[in-house]
Amino acid sequence: MSNIDLKALLQNAGIVGAGGAGFPTYAKLSDDADLLCVNCSECEPLMYTDFILNREEMTKIVKGAELIMAASNIKHTYLAIKVHRAEALGYDDGQVLGENVSVKYLPSVYPIGDEIGLIYETTGRLIKAGNLPITKGVIVMNAETVYNVYEAIANGRPVTEKWVTVAGDIPEKFLIKTPIGMRVSEILRKLGIKVDSDHVMIEGGPSMGSIVSPDKAVIRKTTKSILILPKTTRCVENKQTNIDDMLRRAASACCGCTRCTEMCPRYQLGYPIEPHKLIRAALNSAATDYPELIATASLCCSCGVCAEVCCQDISPKDVILSLKGILAKNKIKFVADKDYPVNSDRPYRMIQSGKWKDMLGVLKFDAIPTYVPKKMKAERVEILTSQHIGAPSIPSVKVGDTVKEGDLIATAGQGLSVPQYASISGKVVSCDPTKIVIEA
Repeated sequence: MSNIDLKALLQNAGIVGAGGAGFPTYAKLSDDADLLCVNCSECEPLMYTDFILNREEMTKIVKGAELIMAASNIKHTYLAIKVHRAEALGYDDGQVLGENVSVKYLPSVYPIGDEIGLIYETTGRLIKAGNLPITKGVIVMNAETVYNVYEAIANGRPVTEKWVTVAGDIPEKFLIKTPIGMRVSEILRKLGIKVDSDHVMIEGGPSMGSIVSPDKAVIRKTTKSILILPKTTRCVENKQTNIDDMLRRAASACCGCTRCTEMCPRYQLGYPIEPHKLIRAALNSAATDYPELIATASLCCSCGVCAEVCCQDISPKDVILSLKGILAKNKIKFVADKDYPVNSDRPYRMIQSGKWKDMLGVLKFDAIPTYVPKKMKAERVEILTSQHIGAPSIPSVKVGDTVKEGDLIATAGQGLSVPQYASISGKVVSCDPTKIVIEA
């Protein structure tokens, strides 16, 4: 199979990044790559989706990597995983798992899953600020994404299901497999989990995830975890701060100590982003006087370290996110034309995984979940047409149509896009440009 053929196959299968923003996987493939990094770091606390997938389905992940390498002429694959997780799985650093596929230990720190830090730790290659990994010959894919690639090539399966960690302040944690579009309320009901009034539900990790309504949320291709946490948990309180209140707090309380910048993982890699300066810029005329400073906000990976280390309880991340929104709207981003040196004190500024859990207030909820191998059955699914970066999918079915699991229900849009497939068999009961609803 050629690289072009593989691209077409992965696009047709609807494969997108399963561990991040949902970038269409076919668009990552390039003849310029010589290394594939399979991201198994799962750097967010409480999440064990990739950990258990590695434990139960490593053969498929390795074979998926080998198939990608063969089509794209890639020389080697690193399965990058935190050292404490690798040891728990019985893997040694450098252990050979397949043809030109080997284990690469990552330090057990947060946020090592950020692809810039991941690539630097695994290869020593530093991506220039604002550039893509392929500029250094590297392709990064999440472990579940590579699993989906194997299923598409070996078994002709499009993406119709998702592995999800269900954890937090609940008696028993679970790793489940669900149809794409399954309602979270149905999942919780079938697992016997109730979200009390003094708790909230977070989709994603406690650091970067969002508070969502359990009655409205559905499983998407990018959903890695569902966390039930008390409202009094530190990470939950951080997510409930109003941006206007945060700006006022920053204006009155920021002491200019620079601690947020000193601890910023991207700054420590040499990137020209300085959160303390961006806070000042957001509050005064510096935004117009120094536009190049504002552009560096696009380099933020939104990890939230700056918010947790601030001695004045300010969240530079929230301020920077507001700036990033403006930059994105105006299609402005910082792209370096030179290399910046990595800071020599970086090894001493990285936050250990256990310490990060404690800082967020979730350490006491950490436990390996119960693995449930049988896929859950959904009574109803709501398949969103925009579960990925790029143009939304275009519905190709109508209300009243009968579909089978795996049937095409939405074609790829113009440009960067992927199709959608029925995740259960049933009847289409609702269809509009944003979602397709199927009842079993």
